[in-house]
Amino acid sequence: MKYSFWFVVGSQFLYGPEVLDTVAQRAEEMAAKLSQVLPYPLTYKVTAKTNKEIADVIKEANYDDSCAGIITWCHTFSPSKMWINGFVNLQKPYCHLATQYNKEIPNEEIDMDFMNLNQAAHGDREHGFIAARLRMPRKVVAGYWQDAKVQKRLGDWMKAAVGVAVSKSMKVMRFGDNMREVAVTEGDKVEVQAKLGWQVNTWPVGKLVDTMNAVTEAEVDEMMARYTSLYDMATDDIETVRYQAREEVAIKKMMDAEGCKAFSNTFQDLYGMKQLPGIASQDLMAQGYGYGGEGDWKVSAMTAIMKAMGEGGNGASAFMEDYTYHLVEGQEYSLGAHMLEVCPSLAAAKPRIEVHPLGIGDREDPARLVFEGKEGDAIVASLIDMGGRLRLIVQDIHCVKPIMPMPNLPVARVMWQAMPNLTDGVECWITAGGAHHSVLSYDVTAEQMRDWARMMDIEFVHITKDTTQEALEKELFLNDLAWKLKA
Repeated sequence: MKYSFWFVVGSQFLYGPEVLDTVAQRAEEMAAKLSQVLPYPLTYKVTAKTNKEIADVIKEANYDDSCAGIITWCHTFSPSKMWINGFVNLQKPYCHLATQYNKEIPNEEIDMDFMNLNQAAHGDREHGFIAARLRMPRKVVAGYWQDAKVQKRLGDWMKAAVGVAVSKSMKVMRFGDNMREVAVTEGDKVEVQAKLGWQVNTWPVGKLVDTMNAVTEAEVDEMMARYTSLYDMATDDIETVRYQAREEVAIKKMMDAEGCKAFSNTFQDLYGMKQLPGIASQDLMAQGYGYGGEGDWKVSAMTAIMKAMGEGGNGASAFMEDYTYHLVEGQEYSLGAHMLEVCPSLAAAKPRIEVHPLGIGDREDPARLVFEGKEGDAIVASLIDMGGRLRLIVQDIHCVKPIMPMPNLPVARVMWQAMPNLTDGVECWITAGGAHHSVLSYDVTAEQMRDWARMMDIEFVHITKDTTQEALEKELFLNDLAWKLKA
């Protein structure tokens, strides 16, 4: 889907046709120039002057799948009652750009004609009131429209809004159920579909085995050519790698046939399969599909959504699991990994294809990609079901080059410093209910995830360098009260 955003400008008939023509020309110019620097096109739609014009353009936006959101601005004064009928029916993300066409007040030119035309400071406040009065989820971006900082904030919001569009059409393919007796991978699929748009359903592993058996040797050869072009072949056990290629072809065929962009599986349900998918899952994630281990369909969908939100960055959003800690004083780190399935978009160097025993699942040794993660600032995000509502927890982290080579660890791994520090960060994460599975992203920011949560109308918790356990407990207590009242 090629997404775009609509630019809707507010005005009224009071100023006469000449002013309205100028407003329309400037709005079209602004949209065209912004489209050159923003990650998605901005299309000028209308200078809205009546209740009907606003209601009509919002109705059109609601039913246009390519429209990922609207950006509004009031060049002149736009009486806000005329926006009510449109706003109460708006189903797309909404950003209020509080700007003005001119950057400076022209000392010699300013007169009443100039004031009547350039009333954004007046119009945007009236416009903002009605959105506040209607309790609308929105993003307000203020500043000069040609400033790089403003453009970046608009672009970041656009990417979050695309995450909403992807979420609303998300289909997740579960191969079997989630891992037995695990609490955090459970969740209310009906509520999630109503709230986030996700269609989460199960396909039997036997159907996957049938599809694998129908994969041709030519299809396996084609996938092997992909592997050798992207990764270093560090094993002589080519047949094991070919089996992973067969698994990947089959999983992709099944997902594409059903329109699914994410999948999950579990090592407890591999009936008829020789190996748990390793490189098969990793390479599918590299192509933008979401994945969740142990049947974790929530993190699977979130991985796909955050990959879409990070498009145009370095592609680095991936399924992750906290595995173990390094608790030496002054050198506290988390080591993130998984049995097999970490996306190679996180790799600092070219990943290696290796074959090693898994030690779990009672199947043959699977092939997997082994690598170290990149250095840099990142976030980890966890979506949990609190019973009656969803909570999105985001923690700021800083990824480092692993401080030791760990030559006998045959999996992809990422090492990071959690904010505000390891022990306080762990306490805050556990207090908030954060899962052992998360999405690690170098591309998507905490602010974008906050925007996404606001658009989806779910709770958001952010653990930063300044977070304290005391403050977090108070925040969670107040959130609990507020969301229960809201329900």
